[in-house]
Amino acid sequence: MNTIDKKIGIVGGGQLGKMMILEAKRLGFYVAVLDPGSDCPSKSICDKLITSDLSDPEGYIELSKHADVITYEWENISISALETLENRGIPVFHTVRTLKEIQNKHAQKLILQKNGIAVPRFRKVSTADDIKDAGRKENFGYPLMLKTTTGGYDGKGTALIKIENDINTAFEQLGSGAVELMVEEFVDFDKEISLVICRARTASPSHVFFPIAENIHVNSILDTTIVPARISKETTDKAYEIGNKLMSVLEFTGTFCIEMFAAKNGEVYVNEIAPRPHNSGHYTIEACFANQFENHIRAITGLPLGETSLQTPAVMINLIGQSNGPAKLHGLEQAYSYPNVHIHLYGKKESKAGRKMGHYTVIDKDAKKAIELANKLRDTIKVTG
Repeated sequence: MNTIDKKIGIVGGGQLGKMMILEAKRLGFYVAVLDPGSDCPSKSICDKLITSDLSDPEGYIELSKHADVITYEWENISISALETLENRGIPVFHTVRTLKEIQNKHAQKLILQKNGIAVPRFRKVSTADDIKDAGRKENFGYPLMLKTTTGGYDGKGTALIKIENDINTAFEQLGSGAVELMVEEFVDFDKEISLVICRARTASPSHVFFPIAENIHVNSILDTTIVPARISKETTDKAYEIGNKLMSVLEFTGTFCIEMFAAKNGEVYVNEIAPRPHNSGHYTIEACFANQFENHIRAITGLPLGETSLQTPAVMINLIGQSNGPAKLHGLEQAYSYPNVHIHLYGKKESKAGRKMGHYTVIDKDAKKAIELANKLRDTIKVTG
């Protein structure tokens, strides 16, 4: 233990931070967390909780007093505060430079495009007329996606514009130009897929790929992840090629995820990069020897990475809050009557419609059976307010 960092600081105490802590504690690390919520999911298992707004530099400085290395569970955090820590000699992973390059979605797309990685066509917009121009047939056409360049997640910060008459509503919904906006052409995709990768800090192997996941979104929120993804070898090869190229372009240390569109024209386009463990990688907890959170902790502390090959097909389904109020879980006993079902609850006390409250994973040697049971359980296990 003398050659690796012993204390970990995590910016953000939500479910991703909590799952990082579970792996860190198994390895004996001390973990401090910075989060604005005094009852965040990580509270019950971290060694130190610092309650502070994630834009307040004082919170980051306090966190650094309890950490040898800093990581984060969310990318929409203070770059300047993290820079202060790096300047004081506290390692931050992924690095501030990496976060700077991809925190803004427009800047992220420019870097990808510059380095020959296929992305949907895109441009910045400031007015409704700018969006209307992008929607012209000779430009992007309709439908098209309107996005905030920063801050969006789980359907927030995005709006699908199907026809010209949708523009004003979408523009007002995303802030009427008060925040920086961009539009992207809509990709006619066959599958949405993601590739989770972990890159080591110092040890060998230098990086590992997790199996490619097939993702299904509902209302722009991830609903289902199926592994192995039902895609061709050609698509698989293109996705791994993108992963390899990205590692030569950006300085990742730890787990990150590339969300992609497998288009009907045979191309694979990068949608977004998440510099952290990802919702679509939750299946790795049950289906891989070393999961995305364990490898993230290994990577940032200088430990060798674990084996990531798929041990069994898996289907993960998010438990989304169906109404507002104190969280109530339904169907736990019935779901656990199936021995191959694994349920994860995040410890959020308040249910909100559209809020991720947990997930469940079904594993089975027969992928079709895993899909069937996972869908069957939708009406059994749920969270309401």
